[in-house]
Formats: sequence, C-alpha cells, structure tokens
Amino acid sequence: MEAKIKYRRKPVGDVLKSQWELQSMVIPGVIFMIIFSFIPMYGALIAFQNFTMITALGGDTQWVGLNNFRMLFNDQFFWNSVRNTLAISFLKLAIGFVAPIILAILIYEMRSGLLKRFIQTVSYLPHFLSWVVLGGMMTVWLSSTGLLNNILDIFGLAGNRQNWLLSTQNYWMIAVLSDVWKSVGWNSILFLAVLSKIDPTFFEAAKIDGASRLQMIRHITIPSMRLIISFSFIMTISGIFGSNLDQTLVLQNPVNRPTSEVINSYVFNMGIAAGNFSYATAAGLATSVIALTLLIVANTVTKRLNDGDSIL
Repeated sequence: MEAKIKYRRKPVGDVLKSQWELQSMVIPGVIFMIIFSFIPMYGALIAFQNFTMITALGGDTQWVGLNNFRMLFNDQFFWNSVRNTLAISFLKLAIGFVAPIILAILIYEMRSGLLKRFIQTVSYLPHFLSWVVLGGMMTVWLSSTGLLNNILDIFGLAGNRQNWLLSTQNYWMIAVLSDVWKSVGWNSILFLAVLSKIDPTFFEAAKIDGASRLQMIRHITIPSMRLIISFSFIMTISGIFGSNLDQTLVLQNPVNRPTSEVINSYVFNMGIAAGNFSYATAAGLATSVIALTLLIVANTVTKRLNDGDSIL
C-alpha cells in the first residue's frame, strides 16, 4: 500500500512571522492601494446625488437616484465618445496586441547580441517619454511642414501638404500608431521573459527532425507563450473602455474633437472643466461596470481555451 502523506498547513501568523522581511516589503504597496484605489470607491455615491462644491461644504446633498444615468444615456455627445473609444480600442487590440508578440519573437530569434540590444533599447525608449513630450513631437512631425509631409514629398506622394492632426478622418489611426510606437517595446518584455525560459533542447530536437525556423516558432515558441498571451488579452479587453487620457489631451484640438473625444476625456471635461461632478461620476461608474463585465467574460473565454486553467 502506498503511504499517504498528509501536509499540515502552517497557521497564517507563523507564516507571516517567518517571512516578515518579505511581507514588510508589501506594506507600502498595500497602503498605496488602500489610499488611492479603495477609499476613493466611496466617491461613487456621487453618481446618485446632485453633488456640487456648495452642497459638499454645507453637507446637504440631494439624492437623485438614477437621474444622472438617464441623462447620460440620452446624451449624444456621450455616445459619440463611446463610438470613438470603441473604434480606437479595437484598432489598438488588432495592432497593438499582436505587435509586442511579433517584436519579442523577432528579438528572440536574432543571433547578433549587439543588434538585439540595440533594437531593445530603441524600442523601449519611447515608453520613458511622457505624452507631453511625445505629443509635441507628433504635433511637429504631422504639421504641414513636418517630417511626414517631407517624407511623402520625397516619393512624390505629398500632394497638397496638410496638417494631419487637423483632420477627423486621420485621428483614429494616428492615435493607434502613436500608442503602439510608445508601448510596443515595453510590452514585449513579458514575452521575452517567457521566451528566455524555453528549454533549448526543444529546438535542438526539432532541428534534428528537420523542422524549419517557422515551424519551430509555430509549434514551440508560440505555444510556450500561451499563458502570458492569454493574460495580456484579458488585460487588453478589460481596458477597452479606458483609452489613454494623456494621449487624447495632447493630440486633441477643436477640429479633430468629433473623432478624438473618448470616454475618459469626456468624463474629464464634464467633471473637472465643467464642474458637473455627479454626471461625470455616473459616466465613469457605468464604464467601470462594463469593463468589469468584459474582464469576467474574457477570463472565462481564455479559461476554456486553456483547458480549464484560469489565468486570473
């Protein structure tokens, strides 16, 4: 008979005591989360009130139930921001989700260590620049006398020089490509970390069996990234209603506003600029609930695709 080994769990207090050095390193992060993530959740009540700075000082805030949500769902400007957010987010999903995976595989497959380090450095650099800096660069490059028109002029494609940011037709693609340019290198780090853990003997065995480089990428490299790809997909789907506010504020202008106004900038303008705090909170709360729903759905789908293994 096989002996059954029983494992007894240690009390939580004993575990914390034996790991107090490591646990103490988590305390600042926990405090940060409590202050900036959990305590502000109390402010969601404003969505059900007629909240103003005057009533806040007086302490007599009127409850209005779902009136703010009714006005929100009847506001055509809100639905316009929803349309822009979904269009930009789905384009980012189609391009920005795949780009880091392809970049990580290309870097991993490189033989030259010097070239590999150079490409990694160049691709990481935009991540460390703020959107204020990148927005200024984009504004100059996309102006009528900017870099893009000069390049098109070399190939005889410039035609009538235009300011690309002063166009409602161009903004979506400008927002997507500039966001990919800023984030693709940094987002590839997780995939490169996973690729570095692949056992080299897998590739040696495949090479002996006559597999080509593309076949090894298809049957060894990509399957090894399955879990991290699923995790990245879940995070991308959950943030589909959260377009980059910093990017929008620096690239937006009165001309392209019909296609550049996203939910985050709409909430910012209604809440901070216009002072309609209750209405802006209702918009933010509604999109947060939808984002949570998308997170649960995405996790359920990826769990089924991964044979029941849950990512989150």
